[in-house]
Amino acid sequence: MMSLITIKLTSFFLSIVLFLSSIPMLLNGTSVVDITVDTTKQGSEVPNIVSNLNQWSLSSFLSPTKPKDNNIYDFVQYVQLMQCTGGTAERDLFVDPYDTTTLTDYDFSKLIRSCRGVLSMGAKPLLKLGGVPLKFTSDYKMGGFDMNVYPPDDYQQYYIYIRAVIQALVDEFGLEEVRSWRFGCMTECENGDWFMAKSGDPKESCEAFCKLYDYTVQAVLDVLGDKAFIGAHTMAVTEGLWDERDFIRHVAQGTNYANGKKGTHIDYISASFYDSKPGKYTGGYTLPKTIKHLRKAAEKYGLTNLIYGVDEGRILAGNTRGSNDDALWSRTVGYTWQGAYDARLFKQGIDNGLDYFSSWGWLSDAISGYPTVSYHIANNLYKFAGSKKVETVVAAAKAEHGAEFDCLSVYNEQTQTVRLMIYNYKNDVNYQTPAEVSLSVKMPQFAGKQIQIVRSSVNDDCNFFDEWMKDRKTYNITDKTASWSPDDPCLDTTVTLEDFTARQIYQRDLRAKYAECAKLTPVTSTQTLSSDTWQTSITLGGSEVVFYEISLAKQPV
Repeated sequence: MMSLITIKLTSFFLSIVLFLSSIPMLLNGTSVVDITVDTTKQGSEVPNIVSNLNQWSLSSFLSPTKPKDNNIYDFVQYVQLMQCTGGTAERDLFVDPYDTTTLTDYDFSKLIRSCRGVLSMGAKPLLKLGGVPLKFTSDYKMGGFDMNVYPPDDYQQYYIYIRAVIQALVDEFGLEEVRSWRFGCMTECENGDWFMAKSGDPKESCEAFCKLYDYTVQAVLDVLGDKAFIGAHTMAVTEGLWDERDFIRHVAQGTNYANGKKGTHIDYISASFYDSKPGKYTGGYTLPKTIKHLRKAAEKYGLTNLIYGVDEGRILAGNTRGSNDDALWSRTVGYTWQGAYDARLFKQGIDNGLDYFSSWGWLSDAISGYPTVSYHIANNLYKFAGSKKVETVVAAAKAEHGAEFDCLSVYNEQTQTVRLMIYNYKNDVNYQTPAEVSLSVKMPQFAGKQIQIVRSSVNDDCNFFDEWMKDRKTYNITDKTASWSPDDPCLDTTVTLEDFTARQIYQRDLRAKYAECAKLTPVTSTQTLSSDTWQTSITLGGSEVVFYEISLAKQPV
């Protein structure tokens, strides 16, 4: 048996060897990172953080076709149909939205078709109620999102309408089916561009929304019962017209406007979370602080069983401007950097108890087409759901200023699978500095057994956008051929690629090539684990994300 002195000397000399071996990398600008994982030390269960898709257009699911390839519904469980019951003539569920002589000429057919379309994809609807129909508000006002921002003149009439909507859905799909859906009230409730009192006064606007929420919830509960799942969407990340904590206090302790009782049913609270543009974070809360802000208020007033989500977000604008705007249509950029951004953001959410982070899309036409790097992140990360986080220590011996390295590690006892997500990130789309990563995973459950290792690398090799940037120069496709920011990866949309000639070139000469460039090919290997620890070393490129799936190798039949 070795003495304690021998063990200490061995560790000392090992440290020296590791340090000396890293000197060349320290000198040439390469980052040096050590990651140690212990699957025997387990924590909380990981949710499917990419389970939600938000949709602004109410036509997207009228007659959808389930994709054969790049099926986002492998991980999308809920489709948020935003402001789906009113606020514009197109969204108001009436035969004639402008005819105020009748308030009951209901036409729910479009919403019913959309819900059927969502179900046909294998997902469930999350219906954002709360939009106030034009005919319910005298002297209605269209706000910053071209929606009626004023409350209904008669909340009881509004209640009758929402109850009729829910009843029509139950009549069509059945009570138990609709109970399995989710519901929300309003988009960014304290944002004056979405909703306010006619006076514009913050206090009165808060009161008006609390009243709207109470009547909306009562209408849903009166049809579905207490098993209904419903909540509210706040901004939270930045200051709104009024403080969302006042709403939280109301639903916890206030007098319900619809039934006179104390408090109002609520199952979740969500936020928006947008960074300004690549290289520039939001001026508001970080994602962890946004979640903490909402949870602290809820728990202060006794709401301890809520789930927390982000109902929309990522990045507002690109670094380049199209002919009309610099906004990002998908709220993502096409650069490989976006993959590392997503990995970092989603890990922050998981580490801070976020249940989901809803996205605008993942493919070249948002919900159809070929993959963006965001799709590759989501398509690998959802497989972590149901597994438990395990102890992970990340130490950087040397890193470029502003660079971040992290690893999400989980273990699923039922499937006997270890999963890792490792990223190399800096808030700079041009970041390319590699990192030499030493990875050590303790997994005694696999000791002496043959294991299978599947490695999926999200980098330029599975991204079409670097090819697109080169082809733009070749074909003289300028920034002005896009309506919004040309940094967006959704080339199938006319918002991202508006110019007729440029679209012809793309469709004829480039699209098929990009579909091939966007494919991710995992690399599989097997080995016998001679000890209780698996070790490897990799070079992790700047903005690269690597996923590992480690399981028992399948034995030949």
